[in-house]
Amino acid sequence: MDPVLALVVAGGVVLLAAILGVLWRATTGRARAAKGEAFAPAELPGLDEFAPATLVQFSTEYCATCPATRRFLQQVAGERGGVVHHDVDLTHRPDLAKRLHILQTPTVFVLDRDGRLVSRFGGAPRRDELSAVLDTLVPTPEWNL
Repeated sequence: MDPVLALVVAGGVVLLAAILGVLWRATTGRARAAKGEAFAPAELPGLDEFAPATLVQFSTEYCATCPATRRFLQQVAGERGGVVHHDVDLTHRPDLAKRLHILQTPTVFVLDRDGRLVSRFGGAPRRDELSAVLDTLVPTPEWNL
């Protein structure tokens, strides 16, 4: 193979990988609007009822970022009244992942008190975007100082 052609091909592969990386980074952790889906508590394993805001994290045993996301969501739920965190392990539930169109873990659903999907996050949610979604469901109290 011609060395110039090999350099052009290698440069093209590196450029394509960089562009795909930038696109992936720009979309991961962003809130996506819901399409009107609603759930009954029994549809999500281990969930008995919905809070004013329920954070449902879908993870797997082999997910590297899921434990940190779990700690973050538990912290958010502990800081805000009316917010609970629920974790669903999809390792042995590929049927559920397929039905809910979950293509990556962690995936986080934000559900309202009626079980309606308000927003979904592919990847670990960004704090500011998660706060904005939660503010629509459980407003933070304003302190008069």
